[in-house]
Amino acid sequence: MNETEIQSNMNKTIEATQRSFNTIRTGRANASLLDRISLEYYDVETPLKSLASITTQDSQTISIQPFDISCLQAIEKAISISDLGMTPNNDGKTIRINVPPLTEERRKEFCKLASKYAEEGKIALRNIRREAIDKEKKEEKDGLISLDESRDNQQKIQKITDQFIALIESKLAEKEKEILTV
Repeated sequence: MNETEIQSNMNKTIEATQRSFNTIRTGRANASLLDRISLEYYDVETPLKSLASITTQDSQTISIQPFDISCLQAIEKAISISDLGMTPNNDGKTIRINVPPLTEERRKEFCKLASKYAEEGKIALRNIRREAIDKEKKEEKDGLISLDESRDNQQKIQKITDQFIALIESKLAEKEKEILTV
């Protein structure tokens, strides 16, 4: 693995971690809260955002306008059984979700969830680092590169990993601040 390949893989991990962070409620209505919700649509597990237009009317309301009215009940059920803890209101054409303000206890739970997502991202980064270092060691063992070159490359890989872990930490701090802001 060369440096650009490692950085590319690590960037993908950062993006995945950021997407996970975006699914955590902060007390304001946000369409990305519904990103994890999917439902059965013609016997296929389909993400909600593929079946409906999701918009935020104001800071407390999310509006869901299905492209196919026949799946309105299924969307409502999927939201109800999700871990969001919100109740959808169906008026026959659209579904509205009122986003209640978060309690202090719920905010702390969401901070723990954000920490969990950050830790998963860090583990993924460490796995990328391990694969890259193993490849360096194998090339050294096969005589393709010298011992010094292998160690230099391993140090570069470690520095890149440290930078990306610091980036996840900063994104986590940002998200925790957002969650705890009333």
